[in-house]
Amino acid sequence: MGITEFLVRNILDFFYGTGYISVFILMTMESMIFPVPSEAVLPPAGLLVAQSRFSFPMVVVAGTLGSIVGSLVSYVIGYYGGKPFVDKFGKYFLLNRRDLEISERFFNRRGDVTILLCRFIPVVRHIISLPAGFGKMNILKFLVYTIIGAGLWNSFLTYVGYRWGQAGWNLLLEYSHITDIIVVGLLVLGVGYFIFRHIKRKKAK
Repeated sequence: MGITEFLVRNILDFFYGTGYISVFILMTMESMIFPVPSEAVLPPAGLLVAQSRFSFPMVVVAGTLGSIVGSLVSYVIGYYGGKPFVDKFGKYFLLNRRDLEISERFFNRRGDVTILLCRFIPVVRHIISLPAGFGKMNILKFLVYTIIGAGLWNSFLTYVGYRWGQAGWNLLLEYSHITDIIVVGLLVLGVGYFIFRHIKRKKAK
């Protein structure tokens, strides 16, 4: 069994063993300031839908509820904690002031609708709820845009996993030796990027 097959099978077993609650918790973390990408959560759940082990609507509902809860927590942090909270605790979540400034520029340029649009933008979607809190955005508008954006994005990712589960599983196993090389390369790049950011941040102090 190659690295890719080992990882995929174990990820699927984890999701199936923990059920929809794992989708909810991970998507809650994804919508806060934890470095948990939705691209690593919902496609595997969609693959389980293709295997008739999960229900498509339940995956989307669990993921979207998690997105709402996580976004609300970030909104409250921004509303009451402000930038001092990010400056003090952001480093523990791999979040720095530059990431926050990018999301603030998005929010200030586009206004409230940014909450919807940024659901489709990597990195920014993790922290866009913070500027909404800073700016004391209307909570009802915030919830509406969050539900629409998260619902659409989560449905798309789940569908991608579902389609992949229908057509891609055997193909993945057939070319697992190639994907193993890609996986190892991505892991090396990820670790290298993390070390680079850590060193850069220390030099900036």
